Amino acid sequence: MKQNKIIIDYLLAFSCLIIFFIPMIVIFIVATFDTGMIGIFTQKRVGKNGKSFNLIKFRTMKGEYDSSVTTHKMQITKLGKLLRKYKLDEIPQIVNILTGDMSWVGPRPDVLGYADKLEGEDKIILSVKPGITGPAQLKYRNEEEILSKVEDPQWYNDTIIWKDKIRINKNYVKNWSLSGDLNYLLKTIFVK
Repeated sequence: MKQNKIIIDYLLAFSCLIIFFIPMIVIFIVATFDTGMIGIFTQKRVGKNGKSFNLIKFRTMKGEYDSSVTTHKMQITKLGKLLRKYKLDEIPQIVNILTGDMSWVGPRPDVLGYADKLEGEDKIILSVKPGITGPAQLKYRNEEEILSKVEDPQWYNDTIIWKDKIRINKNYVKNWSLSGDLNYLLKTIFVK
């Protein structure tokens, strides 16, 4: 069954690359003008077996990126807000799927300092490729909004959200199924 997941990942990614190639070029150009920097950026993330890789996204903020927890303090452009709202900033990760670093569904790849610090049974999360979407991403699809409303976003992320994501992602890995992955993909596309 997991071989089917790999085949579906590559076929779907290749098809999406063909479909979204022109829109990706347009978004890249507009994001470049909008942010005053190259419209695509890469960020080191932790992948399968703890191996780091460069996650690709459309740039949505002016200035240098720190971590996903502190992005609410940075200047997100108007276009950036739109791209983030509809998750269009994630489209370049199709390339991460084609290079074998990611899957469509799986635990979200975290910045260094989180997934690479997992211990004991929690390390099961690193036994699979990280995904563009998955159960934890769906639950926390409005994570930036949640963090913007708390007094100490870093503390809240580290003690509440991160621990819950670990629980959700461990459950995903232990109970993985192809039908479950298809369900998460459909929810990502059709559920707000």
